[in-house]
Amino acid sequence: MATQQYQQFLSENRVVPPSADRDAEMVRRVGSRVAAAITKFFRENNLSNNLEGYHWEFNLVNNADANAWCMPGGKVVVYTGLLPITQNEAALAMVMGHEIAHAVLQHGNERMSQGLVQQLGGVALSVAVANQPAETQNLFLSAYGVGSQVGVLLPFSRKQELESARHGMIWGAMAGYNPREAIALWQRMEKASNGQAPPEFMSTHPSAGNRINQLEKYLPEALKYYQPMGK
Repeated sequence: MATQQYQQFLSENRVVPPSADRDAEMVRRVGSRVAAAITKFFRENNLSNNLEGYHWEFNLVNNADANAWCMPGGKVVVYTGLLPITQNEAALAMVMGHEIAHAVLQHGNERMSQGLVQQLGGVALSVAVANQPAETQNLFLSAYGVGSQVGVLLPFSRKQELESARHGMIWGAMAGYNPREAIALWQRMEKASNGQAPPEFMSTHPSAGNRINQLEKYLPEALKYYQPMGK
């Protein structure tokens, strides 16, 4: 289902070609480094089976929303509207690591299951796809945070959010990016929101202030994995 929805999304949105755009090339470069770090982390922890079926893809899409998401199988999209807030590769790595964590830790799967119970009566996915294809598609897009057109996103639990924050920092650090940028990013995010609704990809997340406090607690652990590039 992820493959189908991913291909449909790409066909309906303008993908920025990395061969002709430095930002698109940056997204693929950062994503590839983070994915390599995740693969190494899972291998070292005897969890490689959890990444079976993952064929990583990283695309930048021309969209003014500040959004990023990852579908099962490693299909990652960053919107151009996010880049003025990330401002640098390290901050982008922290966002991508966080969103990928939701997928590889199966948080989206859990939200999909939750939605099947709450919205479609708990029927099996195959039955939902066959009998209510539009509703199932919207539920899937909502579970993985793909755009605002699907209405209110299913919320991540506090446990899921903290898992993704921690692992996103670790994997970004393993990829050679300074995890301190995660804190600077959310300080910019807090300033950019200016009391308004947060960007779509963080609309179900804790407030920026609470997020910053939590990231500061995770920073010492993430720094243990940090090996600056070129060293």
